[in-house]
Amino acid sequence: MIAVYQSAPSRVLFGKGALDSLPGEVAALGCKRVLVVCTRSQAAVAHRALALLGPLGGPVFPGAAMHTPVEVTEAAMRLVQGEGVDGLVALGGGSAIGLGKAIALRTDFPQIVVPTTYAGSELTPVLGQTEAGKKTTQRSPKVLPETVIYDVELSLSLPVPVSIVSGFNAMAHGVEALYAEHANPLLLSVAEEAVRLMAHALPRIVIAPEDEAARTAALEAAWLGGWSLANGGSALH
Repeated sequence: MIAVYQSAPSRVLFGKGALDSLPGEVAALGCKRVLVVCTRSQAAVAHRALALLGPLGGPVFPGAAMHTPVEVTEAAMRLVQGEGVDGLVALGGGSAIGLGKAIALRTDFPQIVVPTTYAGSELTPVLGQTEAGKKTTQRSPKVLPETVIYDVELSLSLPVPVSIVSGFNAMAHGVEALYAEHANPLLLSVAEEAVRLMAHALPRIVIAPEDEAARTAALEAAWLGGWSLANGGSALH
């Protein structure tokens, strides 16, 4: 069996207060005006991002929904076409990230993702969409974000039940990589670390939801788990 490894092109910023780097990252991608997509629950954080972006900030689309319904993407696309934006910022969990990917697939705009959960979708070339009640999944390098910004401060208020469900999903990414078709020594090491970090972080988050060290470990596990899924592929998961 031949082990194969190919690096994904995404740039990752990780650390407390990393959201403050957003304007510089937008400018580095050559974007002049970006659309911010989120769910309604993340609208306040989206407006914080807009305040940081200043003239680089465009409209906010707060209508992201689970499983990326095509009709929601089409509504966002009307805003894209009418507002003259040339880049995307997806802020939130899997719903916002999925919407950002769907827009990027149609426009090939550069995108920056700011995850607030442990979904891990931000590092995978996978897009799931729902149309007429049927969900389909596709892989394309066009949906991979150019930049991912992990800021632990944005996850401190994530409700414990959502943290647990999201955390187990991230852990499953790591477990999946342990028997992946494209397994290699680097992938296995990263996947094992993702599982280890999350297994230690989640019980601490249940006891103390604002434990910054535990939240940091969980966010790192989400990063490593998403990377593992992107590079190893999926089977049972």
